[in-house]
Amino acid sequence: MKKIAVITGSRRGIGLGILKALAKEGYHTIMTGVSSSESTEEILDGLQKENLSVEYVRCDSSVSDDRFSLLSYVEKKYGRLDILVNNAGIAPKKRLDVLDTTEESFDEVLDTNLKGTFFLCQIAANAMIRMLSQKIPEYSPRIINISSMSSYTSSVSRGEYCISKAGISMVTSLFADRLAEEGIPVFEVRPGIILTDMTTVVKEKYEKKIQEGLIPSGRFGYPEDVANCVLAAAKGFLDFSTGQVLNADGGFHIRRL
Repeated sequence: MKKIAVITGSRRGIGLGILKALAKEGYHTIMTGVSSSESTEEILDGLQKENLSVEYVRCDSSVSDDRFSLLSYVEKKYGRLDILVNNAGIAPKKRLDVLDTTEESFDEVLDTNLKGTFFLCQIAANAMIRMLSQKIPEYSPRIINISSMSSYTSSVSRGEYCISKAGISMVTSLFADRLAEEGIPVFEVRPGIILTDMTTVVKEKYEKKIQEGLIPSGRFGYPEDVANCVLAAAKGFLDFSTGQVLNADGGFHIRRL
């Protein structure tokens, strides 16, 4: 039986890059998003033409019933969940100074980015523990959370986003600690400035900053750079480093003089 990987928020951008990488490694991948199945058919057709094993399950990570339905579907249909990648995330609809941030925006961003990640970790962890007890052949489950360099970098015009990503860092530490005794490693990948359709609106701004030396590697990141970190964790190379943060940021995290 194929190994099963669930990648939330994977219709485009970083999530899609991670999904493709895992599918190319032989996983049956489950794409999630908030769009209808019909609107995703073109994406799925393209991936299947590349002989990648993928299906789409609609799931709004901020909604409790959706989270339970997703994991219940996977457990009942496949009986295993090898990799959960918590990638689903949203930015504020409108950037506002922290002096003006609204409760509505705060709740909306944290419900998806932080609350969704926490409870998907919880549901998946309990399912993985059940599956481990069943002695499934070649079963070594792992959880990988996608945060951001915003987890430690202040952006005063989108404070709710930064807080949500900082929270994911603690979610990762908590579950890595709790699940170590169960044999389930948990990791965090922190993307830096990644060139996707979501960042095209600030491309010119960051191009200038990169030219001025913001990124030691001197270039934008790409979804494949994030996917490579996920693959390293998924393949088991880092299992004894549970709780580890993988910075996919071209060296941005390095403190420099």
